[in-house]
Amino acid sequence: MADNNFWKGAAFGTAFTVAVAAGGYAGYKYAQVPADGTVLSDSARVQKLEYLEELIDTYYLEDKDEDELAEGLYAGLIYGLGDPYSRYYTAKEYQEENTSSQGSYVGIGVVMQENKEGGVQIVQCYEGGPGEAAGLKEGDVVSAVDGQDITESSVSEVASMIRDSDAKNVILTVHRENADEPLTITVPITDVELPSVFHEMLEPKIGYIRITEFKGVTEEQYTTAFKDLKDQGMEKMIVDLRDNPGGLLDSVCDILRQILPEGLIVYTEDKNGNREEETCDGKNALDIPLAVLVNENSASASEIFAGAVKDYGIGTIVGTTTYGKGIVQSIRTLSDGSAVKLTVSKYYTPKGNNIHKTGITPDVEEKLDSNLLNKSDYSHEEDNQLQRAIQVLENDGESS
Repeated sequence: MADNNFWKGAAFGTAFTVAVAAGGYAGYKYAQVPADGTVLSDSARVQKLEYLEELIDTYYLEDKDEDELAEGLYAGLIYGLGDPYSRYYTAKEYQEENTSSQGSYVGIGVVMQENKEGGVQIVQCYEGGPGEAAGLKEGDVVSAVDGQDITESSVSEVASMIRDSDAKNVILTVHRENADEPLTITVPITDVELPSVFHEMLEPKIGYIRITEFKGVTEEQYTTAFKDLKDQGMEKMIVDLRDNPGGLLDSVCDILRQILPEGLIVYTEDKNGNREEETCDGKNALDIPLAVLVNENSASASEIFAGAVKDYGIGTIVGTTTYGKGIVQSIRTLSDGSAVKLTVSKYYTPKGNNIHKTGITPDVEEKLDSNLLNKSDYSHEEDNQLQRAIQVLENDGESS
């Protein structure tokens, strides 16, 4: 969730820090990291580690993997902080995390899961992605990739076969319900952008934009959605941040620069009192009524968004009190490709509020109807929180 500042990563002693606010990356600089620690360098702890390894060598039934033991040691050190937001990433884990946060990757634009009878099943085709364009459908079962049987392969193994291929296309053997014979479908391997913004026009002339997470591609998707809605005659807007866990600081700030007046967006302070600010020039301030939907799962970058809107009074926050994550993490990459994420600072809304463990209280409180809590899908008409936001806008944005 919320992460800001820089990441440092070159060798184990120096670092090349990349900003991860609210989850993200924004610029870099070199910094020297002290090599002399106080935890592992203590002689008693070194002896204890050596003794534990001796016990493993003497008594452990299976073969040990030296590399995995080392990875476990690094992960355990960060785990010992007792901070749920700090963690150690292996090189592979970090690569996957980086891909997820940026919102784009090389592939065929589908989501797969393991199929009980072997192979993998397509559970989602991204709209406009290469998989959908090639004719893949949700429910299809893939049994072979480029003629190689994958009925005993895991989803991650199949994904790696596709992602790491040097070819421009992948040939899938597909089994589809009600089809007499397997289908052979050729899908291009391309850059795939994960959708994080969804939009539509509601009546009367109310534009609706749902942001599921603030990724590297989100600002561009938001800009496209906003323009499309304006072209359709949008006169009022709802931004839905419910269940949005956060994401990149750069992303949320770039979107807020299309909404806020001139001034401060958010600022952070580290343990030494060093302050960093994100500001807006106000040239694109929103000039239509705005409502922002939030709930108890709206966190981090979502709270930066809602907090700025509330502090400037340019929109009405509707829903329930947000998660309450007002601390920032930065990721430091190491020379072997692994990385460490550490909590490094607190963030504050434009009026100086830190909402950690308290969240943002909505202007208009509206709990989701209890009969919808266990539903994964329901209509806009059933969605009482959305209907309340519409009502607020129809009353010219007043919170009464």
